[in-house]
Amino acid sequence: MTEYEKMLAGQWYNPLDAELRQLRLKSRENCTKYNSTGASHHKQRRLLLAELLGTVGQQLFIEPPFFCDYGKHIHVGDNVFFNFNCVLLDVATITIGNNAFFGPAVQLYTVNHPLDAVTRRTGIEQANPITIGDDVWLGGGVIVCPGVTIGNRAVVAAGAVVTQDLAADGLYGGNPAKLIRMLNN
Repeated sequence: MTEYEKMLAGQWYNPLDAELRQLRLKSRENCTKYNSTGASHHKQRRLLLAELLGTVGQQLFIEPPFFCDYGKHIHVGDNVFFNFNCVLLDVATITIGNNAFFGPAVQLYTVNHPLDAVTRRTGIEQANPITIGDDVWLGGGVIVCPGVTIGNRAVVAAGAVVTQDLAADGLYGGNPAKLIRMLNN
């Protein structure tokens, strides 16, 4: 099994593998191109996103700068907006539903490292997918940790750290994010 196959299977893998390094390099080059486009370059941005991301829905808008690890593991639905300075570490798949809004500096982390210091020194990593439902709004500075699913119509307050799954139709906040109240959607 290749390191790339291990990575996608959620197993421990070596991120310094030559194939993985090449894939990340291509993604970083595409992010650099995207981030250097002007505000009126909508067509060029759309083409770059189609090359960078796995799936690009209709009406996707990402304010530069935008950063990701691989890009091709990110699947975005229709009518999605990312504000400035978002980071998506798509070592595992990130799936985003329709009508999702991301405030500035939102960070989605699929990658994890060993808790044991000796094992961590080996450099191995593991990743778990993130799923964001339809009509979700993540406020500015929200961090979503590996393996999390956020249900449809959930709202996560600015600065929250999401460490576990969030149910649909709730307002969440804090570190770690907890239910504040249910929403009437």
